[in-house]
Amino acid sequence: MFESLSEKLDSALQSLSGKGRITELNVAQSMREVRRALLDADVNYQVAKEFTEKVRKQALGEKVLTSVAPGEQLVKIIHDELVYLLGGKHHELTFSDKPPTVILVAGLQGSGKTTFCAKLALYLKKTGHTPMLAAADVYRPAAVEQLKVLASEIEVPVYSVEEDGQVVQDAVRVAREALAAARKEARDVLIVDTAGRLHVDSEMMREVTEIKSVLSPQEILFVVDSMTGQDAVNAALEFNKQLDFDGVVLTKLDGDTRGGAALSIRSVVQKPIKFASTGEKLDALSAFHPDRMAQRILGMGDVVTLVEKAKEHFDEKQAAKLQSKISSETFNLEDFMDQLGKLKKMGSMTDLVGMIPGVGKHVGDMDLDDGAFKYIEAMIQSMTPDEKRHPEIINGSRRRRIARGSGVEVRDVNQLLKQFRDMKRMMKTMTNLMGKGRAVNLQALVGRN
Repeated sequence: MFESLSEKLDSALQSLSGKGRITELNVAQSMREVRRALLDADVNYQVAKEFTEKVRKQALGEKVLTSVAPGEQLVKIIHDELVYLLGGKHHELTFSDKPPTVILVAGLQGSGKTTFCAKLALYLKKTGHTPMLAAADVYRPAAVEQLKVLASEIEVPVYSVEEDGQVVQDAVRVAREALAAARKEARDVLIVDTAGRLHVDSEMMREVTEIKSVLSPQEILFVVDSMTGQDAVNAALEFNKQLDFDGVVLTKLDGDTRGGAALSIRSVVQKPIKFASTGEKLDALSAFHPDRMAQRILGMGDVVTLVEKAKEHFDEKQAAKLQSKISSETFNLEDFMDQLGKLKKMGSMTDLVGMIPGVGKHVGDMDLDDGAFKYIEAMIQSMTPDEKRHPEIINGSRRRRIARGSGVEVRDVNQLLKQFRDMKRMMKTMTNLMGKGRAVNLQALVGRN
């Protein structure tokens, strides 16, 4: 996420790192590099100019000039200004006092709008809500079917209107009837997926405006493809003129995004970013926190989000059980496989590692192919129950059989077993150092927070 921007900002600030004092000259040089980094990331020119000017003025203030670590002070100034640029604080969804709460979702075709609707339904379901989806994207081929398929995965109902096996192309009717159905079925949230186009046009705007009039939604969310840069910002401006939407959703942040949309849209449109989507899986949706995103951009990590993700998949009882196994040296490959499965559910390895402080800026140099997990799983699944529970019995002939069964080389099996032994030894050492009942891994971290 924003690896290129992070690298360029880090490079721009290197010139001041470790300096005993800063001057107007070296601050000006650094700000030129920062502005260039922002423009390369497709940040709006005026936004980049105002950002660097604000940082420059603060950097030349008395407090920074007399600081014993001016370089670090400048990083803090940039961090604080990034937080402000991204919205300052987290903005929650607004819910109606009289259910159902209606959330209208709009955006251009290809922005990930329909997938976001399903992700939002799952996100709300996890927090105790009972959502319903309305398939009001009635023009794009298979859009209604796509929403139904996604909804079936998370067991959320979809309201659509079909006659003689064909989707009725009346989005306003779908919206009106969906609201009635949500009330009848006591659903407390109705998420309406509206039609998109390849570009902004008057017909689309007329229809979505009419749907807004019929539903009187509590929330209107505009979905932005983060990979489209300033085009996304321009589209957001047009939609906002017609809809006066309440918040922005950034999708595809796990892709080759330069960051321009995320850093520009809040300042240009003056609407908060409420959600960020960082993967294709339906649980890859997070509430947007400006301070956490600023930390990620500056390579400081995001421990809070990492812990929150862990909390979804681990609990205190599991942590205690795992620690007991490590202490008694009964932790085996079955346990390892179980932990690997939970780790995979938390998201991509690249995204997770990027949340670790001090590591984020080096993610681009690491080989973090999630596909490597498949080979590890294949090797473990090719073992007998006894081999999984007692890896020490795996001799040469067993290793050859496991390699053939999982489609890898014997050396890959050898490497897996060596890594497992090393990890087991490290976990045992950490347990001894930290003492009984203390955290040794991500699960235990969850238990203490």
